[in-house]
Amino acid sequence: MTIHLADLAASLRENRGINGKQDIAAVAANLGLSADMPIPVGDDCAVIEEANGHLLFAIEGFMNEFVARDPWFAGWCGVMVNISDVAAMGGRPIAVVDAVWADGEAGAAPVLAGLRAAARAYGVPIVGGHTNVRTDRGQLSVAILGRAGRLLTSFDARPGDTLIAAIDLRGRYREPFSNWEAATDAPPARLRADIEILPSLAEDGLARAAKDISQGGIVGTTIMLAECSGAGIDLDLGAVPMPPGVPMERWLTTFPSFGYLIAVKPGDAGTVIDRFARRDIGAAAIGSFNGSREVAISLGKHREVIRDHAIQPLLGLSRQEAAA
Repeated sequence: MTIHLADLAASLRENRGINGKQDIAAVAANLGLSADMPIPVGDDCAVIEEANGHLLFAIEGFMNEFVARDPWFAGWCGVMVNISDVAAMGGRPIAVVDAVWADGEAGAAPVLAGLRAAARAYGVPIVGGHTNVRTDRGQLSVAILGRAGRLLTSFDARPGDTLIAAIDLRGRYREPFSNWEAATDAPPARLRADIEILPSLAEDGLARAAKDISQGGIVGTTIMLAECSGAGIDLDLGAVPMPPGVPMERWLTTFPSFGYLIAVKPGDAGTVIDRFARRDIGAAAIGSFNGSREVAISLGKHREVIRDHAIQPLLGLSRQEAAA
């Protein structure tokens, strides 16, 4: 299939999942939050320093349409994506709490079943939350507590670093959404060992920065990582790990069950890729950071800039912008 890079770039610039991240800037400004704080805001988790490391807090809310269409999987994702946020920062999960709204107990049942199934699979307990089964629609939010010894952030990638994408390709789309589902039928022991890769990389000093691939997919997450670190990056689309038969445009904005972007020193790239390969997870160097502020995609000799965050910030939370 022929890929027209200019058309692909134009589509990515208008992508709803990517541009929706702009809402973060307005909310952070209203709360008086910025990256120019002792612990920068704009990461996958909030961080509280403690004597022996860092406590990690994260929360995820889910679109009403998603909860209504696939309530069991929404419950599963409530646990899974929070665990991914903790892992992306070099941490290990401790416990989760949930807030569930539903029209009656029957409406809440599949969401709760999904939450319980994921908690059992990943070995992370649900320890409380909030429940309202007297509303007119289903809604879901889930929060997590974790702990990291050596912290990974979105703010520490540097020009010259290599960007690695690590994605579990053993899955399928959970239609009609662009969720690449590679976890619900996986053995629990495998899920837990796969998540352990990230904190192990942090503790071994092999990763400089990381972010889990979320809504907005590979491209949207790359934009956020580059902006937070105040760097530019060129993505080599030909190097991106992909499952067979999936259109490039859809894949670049897909939300995978297991997917991370990791900034590493060039000399450590092979070791990091091998850590994932040992667990049959697709991983490859897909680009390098530079001193510009441009996020660009390239294929062969063709290159297209998706966003220049010096001119058009997405999050408005880079340290450089905060200090300006």
